[in-house]
Amino acid sequence: MSARTGMRTAMILAVGAIGLAFTAIAQVQTSASSSSGAATHQVQVINATVVAVSGNDLVVKMEDGSLKHIANVPESARVTVDGKELGIHDLQPGMHLQKTVTTTTTPKIITTTQSVTGKVWFVNPPLSVILTLEDGKNQEFKIPKGQKFNVNGQMVDAWGLKKGMTVSATKVVEQPETVVTQQAKLTGKMPPPPPPPPADQPILVAVMVPVPAPAAAPAPAAPAPEMPKTGSELPLTALFGLLSLAGSAGMRLYRKVRG
Repeated sequence: MSARTGMRTAMILAVGAIGLAFTAIAQVQTSASSSSGAATHQVQVINATVVAVSGNDLVVKMEDGSLKHIANVPESARVTVDGKELGIHDLQPGMHLQKTVTTTTTPKIITTTQSVTGKVWFVNPPLSVILTLEDGKNQEFKIPKGQKFNVNGQMVDAWGLKKGMTVSATKVVEQPETVVTQQAKLTGKMPPPPPPPPADQPILVAVMVPVPAPAAAPAPAAPAPEMPKTGSELPLTALFGLLSLAGSAGMRLYRKVRG
């Protein structure tokens, strides 16, 4: 083999080695998956009675007797009453409202898997390792406790890593998570009609009775004629005196005759 041919062969082998090295080096890959457990449901029922509606403001009376002011009720809010969808402006005082809130709690486990394959550039066992990745840049990784590396099909720990080794490692992290969702349903009932009056209750009927005009007052009687101012009671008194004297004289005469 000539020197020129040997040099050409060496160059081809070098290019092939570089290609193999880049093929063995890959970037970090991350995948995530989740699994759900059994969900639990909690139902809460809230009852209230409409007291007043003014514009988009609502005042309701709660079950414990307290008043609650709900300001700026959105136009999109709906309550189902007798199968019809009503808005805030359709509510009436005395209407009964019922809000049913269903809370669903679902436990989940989020599993994150990170895989990396690279060439060892520097290792600081058992804390960290620097790998050269596909783009030619070095990246430092912290080594979790108990982490194993796959080197040519053999599993080694951080102390078994040497510079220049092509290694692959997988990190699996499981993180619990709770997902809480709520669904609210608002229903209502129209206020009951007023009760009818009892059957034996008398019904008042207004009757217009004409009032007779007051009778005219009788004319005042004519006053009795007055005696003349010249008249006097003296003659009458003298007459009574004379009769008394005559009676007294008659009685004396009668006694003498009988005596």
